[in-house]
Amino acid sequence: MQQLVDVTGTSFTPLVVVELATNTTEEAIEWLLSRIRDKQEIGGADLLVEQLGLGVGGQEKENPHVFLVGATRQRLLSGAEEVGLFKEYNDGSMRGFTCANKHNFTEFMGDGDGFLSKAECQYIVKHELDTLRAQSETHVPGHSEAKLYPGKSIIRRLQSKGILIQIFPLHEQEDLKRLSFTWYKRVKLSLQPLDAIRQYFGEGQALYFGFLEFFTFALVPMALVGVPYYLFDWEDYDKYVIFAGFNLVWCTVILELWKRYSASLAYCWGTLSRKKAFEEPRPGFHGVLGLNPVTGREEPLYPNAKRQLRIYLVSLPFVLLCLYLSLYVMMIYFQMEGWAISVHVEEPTFWTGILLFIPSIIYAVVIEIMNLIYRYAAEFLTEWENHRLESSYQNHLILKVLVFNFFNCFASLFYIAFVMQDMALLRQSLATLLITSQILNQFMEAFLPYWLQRRRNKKMLRKVQKRRTLDGQELPLAEQVRLEADMSTYLGTFDDYLELFLLFGYVSLFSCVYPLAAVLVVLNNITEVYSDAFKMCHVFKRPFSDPAANIGVWQLAFEAMSVIAVVTNCALIGLSPQVKAYFPDSEIQLILWIVAIEHLLLAFKFLLSFLIPDVPKHIQIRLARLEFESLEALKKKRRLYVGKCLKARSSVKFSEEERKPYRF
Repeated sequence: MQQLVDVTGTSFTPLVVVELATNTTEEAIEWLLSRIRDKQEIGGADLLVEQLGLGVGGQEKENPHVFLVGATRQRLLSGAEEVGLFKEYNDGSMRGFTCANKHNFTEFMGDGDGFLSKAECQYIVKHELDTLRAQSETHVPGHSEAKLYPGKSIIRRLQSKGILIQIFPLHEQEDLKRLSFTWYKRVKLSLQPLDAIRQYFGEGQALYFGFLEFFTFALVPMALVGVPYYLFDWEDYDKYVIFAGFNLVWCTVILELWKRYSASLAYCWGTLSRKKAFEEPRPGFHGVLGLNPVTGREEPLYPNAKRQLRIYLVSLPFVLLCLYLSLYVMMIYFQMEGWAISVHVEEPTFWTGILLFIPSIIYAVVIEIMNLIYRYAAEFLTEWENHRLESSYQNHLILKVLVFNFFNCFASLFYIAFVMQDMALLRQSLATLLITSQILNQFMEAFLPYWLQRRRNKKMLRKVQKRRTLDGQELPLAEQVRLEADMSTYLGTFDDYLELFLLFGYVSLFSCVYPLAAVLVVLNNITEVYSDAFKMCHVFKRPFSDPAANIGVWQLAFEAMSVIAVVTNCALIGLSPQVKAYFPDSEIQLILWIVAIEHLLLAFKFLLSFLIPDVPKHIQIRLARLEFESLEALKKKRRLYVGKCLKARSSVKFSEEERKPYRF
């Protein structure tokens, strides 16, 4: 990538783009740039920054307030120590990087060039920008409406006031080409390059693709068992008892194995034992000015009681109202289904046979639309609840969305299975919902973003070619930055995990009735890998690295689904004619037996999760050894310190004794 020169005369590689609003005053720009360049000792970030020149063509329309930020190699190394980056040590263990010990790390050669990946460098720069804090300023210079409080993050304040439009890391074109080729540009029967994904995009994105890959391979046994059931037991529901039993064991074991696999990945990537940084308030958080009891800094405070009132008196009733509307739409679907069946029964033809699938297709489309509308409403409500931390905001948003999506997608299936007890209709509805939702998702997630991005790219390339012919050369830096600034912003893995959560539900809850569900999900996941990989590389801006150690709250969501799967499959087993034949006279006795078996299976599930360690034994030993070495080093340091103090004290006493004979 092209090198830039800071006003200090230092050459640097641009890592992060900062775009300010077009109406930002020169006074505010000069103030921000000086704070970015200032030394850390006086409250600056000690980074390098240079303004981006105007692009090719249409200079008057382009925003001139675009800046490229980078850092010297030494500054990045000290930043790696500040953020607690873990790297491989000479003994093969993963340890927190320190500049004093830098030559003892495996990959550190010479002056450290290439020791840190570009994703890590960009994460460090973003961290240093986020930790820029207001000092004596009462407001952003030239913007009296943007008030500043001592100790408050400057970048977050600029974002919340709309002065800072966006901040994003730049793509590395050569690295991106190599990653694209090994990842999705050639069809292959091999594992994804997770280490390369992690090197380029960070641990959070790599863990998502690792989970997608793991989930796909875990579905293969279900698919292999499901195909014979589909081919030979299409109308014989007596034999799905065995498939349901297999389902119970499968959904428990794969989640436990995933925890072990993700722990191994996180350890190799240095995030397993990495401590989480202290969370700063979200940019949109507001409240009455006060002192934070933890940091002692002046910042907005918002009463927790007021937030709880908003959650329980507004958000909760709204969610319940949405669930009621979903139930109402479901009943309309059943009326349409009944009408289609009656038409087909009166005069069965080829077209009336097709008509039987129309209500399910319409309902599947309506479900997707309702999920989308509810998502925007949930985001608005969660923002209105005014959560201080980003993690708290995400947890409340995920809970709202999961509850509604689960009810909206699975309520009709539960009704058909346990109220209507119509297994043929259940199979048809499950197949239609699954296939329709996958087609819609592939259109929204793959084709539409690809088409929109192709349009953006063509516009930019036309502008470039007005002045020069590229002849296959790398895009000039100014044009590359403008092109990436116009790309869609990657909003994280929320929607991707949500889609996998729903697919996991379709397979674990009802696949014993429709055994081909696992096969369809495997095919969907294979296309998902390629479409998501393409979007990450060419549709979205490059996201900042997320040093995650696991998939977070989604692990709990999948485990909750597996518990529901135990109850659902036990109930489906109880409804099978094969099991009912053992209790011809007493339905209550059947229910008691099913409840007892369900409790035993749940106990077995929790016992299994207890017996299978979340972290492999060899990693536990390495972590324990590191902790022991750290404690021993701390004890040694204390002993040396105490020894020096005693020695200094004794030398002072000795000199006093020596001076006694000469005293009068």
